[in-house]
Amino acid sequence: MARLMTEARWRLVVHGGAGSMRPGRLDPEQERCARAGLEAALAAGSEILEKRERALDAVEAAVRVLEEDECFNAGRGSVLTASGCIELDAAIMDGSNRRAGAVSGLRTTRAPISLARRLLEDGPYVFLSGHGADDFARDHDFEQVENSWFEVPERRRQLEELLGEDGFDDEIKYGTVGAVAVDVDGHVAVATSTGGLTAKRWGRVGDSPLIGAGTYADDRSAAVSATGSGEYFIRAVAAHQLAERIRIGGQSLQDALDAVLADVAILGGKGGLIAVAPDGEAAWGFTTPAMYRGMADTSGRTVRVYSDEDER
Repeated sequence: MARLMTEARWRLVVHGGAGSMRPGRLDPEQERCARAGLEAALAAGSEILEKRERALDAVEAAVRVLEEDECFNAGRGSVLTASGCIELDAAIMDGSNRRAGAVSGLRTTRAPISLARRLLEDGPYVFLSGHGADDFARDHDFEQVENSWFEVPERRRQLEELLGEDGFDDEIKYGTVGAVAVDVDGHVAVATSTGGLTAKRWGRVGDSPLIGAGTYADDRSAAVSATGSGEYFIRAVAAHQLAERIRIGGQSLQDALDAVLADVAILGGKGGLIAVAPDGEAAWGFTTPAMYRGMADTSGRTVRVYSDEDER
């Protein structure tokens, strides 16, 4: 399911994960929480863009809201690993200069996306992982919390359920959060954050913090954030592939997005993508029954969950 959006000076699109959520089968409180969280993220990013400020600031602000909202699998509310702890990944990229910052395996840094932003701005590296990333955060005065601060009871229940069975059935939800934006100057940016997969092992890292896989931005093409079965998005180099289909292949934003999702599906993966272009065009698409998503521009804000909502 996809939707094309055009004709606005600035635009912000967010997602809160894709999965097999269906009307009547998703807990009403969970749906209410998700819609409210997306609205709050859109409001935070829109406030920045309305003041003619940078797309980079807007995507960071939007994702920070989602990281603090326990309804989503990022920051507080993240899923647990097989060993019962929480490990956080995030990445951010500025399309105007293709500078980027990424972190993975964080356990104590409260604001993963803001730490990634610090790397984008000051380096000296693009990507930090594990204890070293938390050490860098601590050395630069980022707030530290106990790992248990990120945990909520529902995530513990999900872990116990998964460990007691062969795995989740078709009700799995890929819980990455992300934001893409274009500002009034035509610059694009992207931010993506996640707790990864429930019961992940051995320091598994998905596509979210990998520049070009789950996160990519380039003023010559688009800003892209992914959510889904990360291993397949990595193999497809999904976010970068989408951008290059536009820059080199000459495809439209929506056609490029749809083609990348089809490529991921050929490999055996599923999920969703959001994207914006420097001219203000925006698109989303997903190969699951639903994706938490929303869009804001000068005309207002829209939030969606299920696939058929785009047809109403």
